[in-house]
Order: sequence, then C-alpha cells, then structure tokens
Amino acid sequence: MTAILDRRHILALAASGLAVPAFAAPSAGGRLAKAARAQVGVTTHYDGGYRKLPYPGGDPPRDTGVCADVIVRAGRDGLSLDLQKLVHEDMARAFKAYPQAWKLKGPDANIDHRRVRNLEVFFQRASAEVWKAEGYTAGFAFPGTLQPGDILTWVLLGQGPHVGMVVEAGAHPRIVQNIGSGAEEIPLAMMWPHRARARFRWPVV
Repeated sequence: MTAILDRRHILALAASGLAVPAFAAPSAGGRLAKAARAQVGVTTHYDGGYRKLPYPGGDPPRDTGVCADVIVRAGRDGLSLDLQKLVHEDMARAFKAYPQAWKLKGPDANIDHRRVRNLEVFFQRASAEVWKAEGYTAGFAFPGTLQPGDILTWVLLGQGPHVGMVVEAGAHPRIVQNIGSGAEEIPLAMMWPHRARARFRWPVV
C-alpha cells in the first residue's frame, strides 16, 4: 500500500535525518516531447511557402507548417522559448556563421528559424550538439542513448534536410515529425532509408 506523505510525515522524516522524497517537475525533454505530441492531429498539412510572420512569436497557422515548425512550436509550448527570436538574435550577431545558401544579405526573422540547416548551426553554437555523423549513418541508427525531447536531423533520400523530435525513448524510440502530411508520430525505425545527420539536446533543464 502506498503511503501519502503529508506535511507531518515530511517534517518527521527531515527531523530523523532521512532523505525526503523529491517530487520532480517534468524534465525539459519531457515537456518538449509532450508539446510535440500535442501537434499530432492539429497540424495536418505541410506548406513550405514563404510567409510574413509577426516578430517575436510569429507562427504560420497551426494546421500547417514545415518540419522545423514542429521544433519551434515544441520549444514555445513546452519551454516558453522562442526559436524565432533566439535564432534571429544569434544570426544578427554572427550572420556569416550560418549557411549562405539563400544568398541573403542579413537575417530574415520570417524564415530563418524554419530552416533545418540554420537550426543545426544555432544548436551547435549553443553547445547543444550531442552527436554529428561522420560518413554514412542509417536514419534510425543514432548512437548513444536517446532521450525525449532530443532533436534529430537527417538528409532525406532524394530530397534535403529534415528535422524531428524524439517523444519516446527506450528500445523502440518514437519521433514526431512533419515529413509532408502534417505532424505525425512514428517509430524511429521507419527512418531507415534516410541518412542520419546530427542529434541535439536543448541546453536547458
């Protein structure tokens, strides 16, 4: 039978010198994973078109988005952190550190945080990189112990960069992503045809 600790029990344990059980709040990773899962069934479309967004806190309509929007929305909903603002501020400080593939003359807060390559650089610069591929690694074979909230990136077969979030760890990890038909939760094993690129863990607790 499980005893419920009331205030008197806790005080008695403390007075006796025994450890008082800690009732921890959900971890940062757990909050991110919960916020990612909450997007399933809400974001039902994929739309990679350029949009003018408010700043900060700008977001396309929640029923649509790109793969990076899964990460942006999880950060806002789970940790109250705004990647639009964080990426924009870092790009303003160090624009040349970011990919120049789009031939921009400076940061663009409408789109920068919605590009996977920019997110990779931002998390690298934030010391959040856990692993980076050297050579070919299958899309399910991220080394080390995955945790909920981990951010994974790939190069999709015949396409380009992609990002998703681990929502369940263990022997059979699961991810939430938007690979073309809205936010969906799938086993990580289904990413086997693609090439794993990097793993990040948001540097907050």
